Amino acid sequence: MSATQIMLLIAAYFGVLILISYLTGKEDSNEAFFKANKSAPWYLVAFGMIGASLSGVTFISVPGAVETKQFGYLQVVFGYFFGYLVIAYVLLPIYYKLNLTSIYTYLRDRFGNVSYKTGSVAFLISRIIGASFRLFLVAKVLQLLVFNQYDIPFAVTVIITIALIWLYTFKGGIKTIIFTDTLQTLFMLVSVVITIIFLASALDLNSVSEIYTNVKENTMSKVFFFNNINDAQYFVKSFLAGMFITITMTGLDQDMMQKNLTCKNLKEAQKNMISFSIVLVFVNILFLVLGLLLTQYASQHGITSKKDDLFPTIAMLPEIGVLTSAFFLLGLIAAAYSSADSALTSLTTSFCIDIIELDKKPKEAQKRIRKRTHIFISALLVIVIILFDTIFKNVSVIWELFKAAGYTYGPLLGLFALGIFTKVKLKDKYVWAIAIVAPIISFFINIYSIDLLNGYQIGFEILIINGILTFIGLILIRRK
Repeated sequence: MSATQIMLLIAAYFGVLILISYLTGKEDSNEAFFKANKSAPWYLVAFGMIGASLSGVTFISVPGAVETKQFGYLQVVFGYFFGYLVIAYVLLPIYYKLNLTSIYTYLRDRFGNVSYKTGSVAFLISRIIGASFRLFLVAKVLQLLVFNQYDIPFAVTVIITIALIWLYTFKGGIKTIIFTDTLQTLFMLVSVVITIIFLASALDLNSVSEIYTNVKENTMSKVFFFNNINDAQYFVKSFLAGMFITITMTGLDQDMMQKNLTCKNLKEAQKNMISFSIVLVFVNILFLVLGLLLTQYASQHGITSKKDDLFPTIAMLPEIGVLTSAFFLLGLIAAAYSSADSALTSLTTSFCIDIIELDKKPKEAQKRIRKRTHIFISALLVIVIILFDTIFKNVSVIWELFKAAGYTYGPLLGLFALGIFTKVKLKDKYVWAIAIVAPIISFFINIYSIDLLNGYQIGFEILIINGILTFIGLILIRRK
């Protein structure tokens, strides 16, 4: 596809999103922006959450990592499933019982105002980093495919990327996102299926059974790693990490929970969570199969691109055809934006409710403050993404994202675990210090783990270690 064709495709895509925004954003109220008036159908929320959970990072990084990590990521995905069960039957009942808009209000009621603010700030840092990682990846691809040809700087690409999200979310907020995420998830899944069909045909795999046999017999399809406990992909470590990544990055994350809290009641929210978690396992298998076929195709055709560059490089080859390239772009943009738009909205929600306590402001000023906050968060994301362009070069972004999550979500894991599973009361004014010290100790444990632990290599389980350290630290400041 030419740069002009790509620009027209992007313009048409965002034209549809803006139309959806116009239709769903007529009620420009804070209740609609933050909670969608608690009237969202559970099945739309479930389907849209697939795209929000996967994001552009999964779309690019999971297929690109198959060559070096095989299907080991599936161990993490199995952990995801059990993490979603914990969310459905432990966390969601608490959130619905308390009728929360921001889930961090729970920490205020349980421990005090400092714990509440600490949890809110931990989320803001975590989600800004996570959303920036995801948008950084899609901005890089758009820069490579389109904007370099017009000599447009990367910073301008990032500004355009964020501005488009702001444009279709600034009025309807979460109410708009429920519908745009549904459309974007559909685009993403169709894109993956069409690319698999093309690659299978190019590799002379003419039926589902032939694709299955090809995958089964290939050494890259190895799923389980039990032999070496020091390996970062060792099954127990990967499974537990996946489980706790889900509990924290979904269950303790305002972004993902804000969508669940738009359902009419707890029962519908649980139906949404369980159905979504089952479908998500099969969708991730599709991405891994795609990665194996991409690697085989690259090997046969002398393509040297690796990791995050593999899928974009192959998808935009002339011999792939305009249709496949167009669906790749639609899938990539949809995957990235379905995660990023809700992140922008949830960051705005958390900042308004948790940090500046919007409900205490004069009623006539609340809408104006919300809109200004939305612009402020958008500008902050632009700055962080541009910084990432200098920090992260030639890496597989999904692994960097999970590493970052291990440090930023650990304090949330420790706080909520202590609140839910114990009756401990805290010296609230010291909680912020524990939330800083635990990630720092975790960082040094991770750096020196191979030397200190007989060659043991810490992987995603740094999140669990961080959560445990936070939990222990909080016990030390309990009230007698």
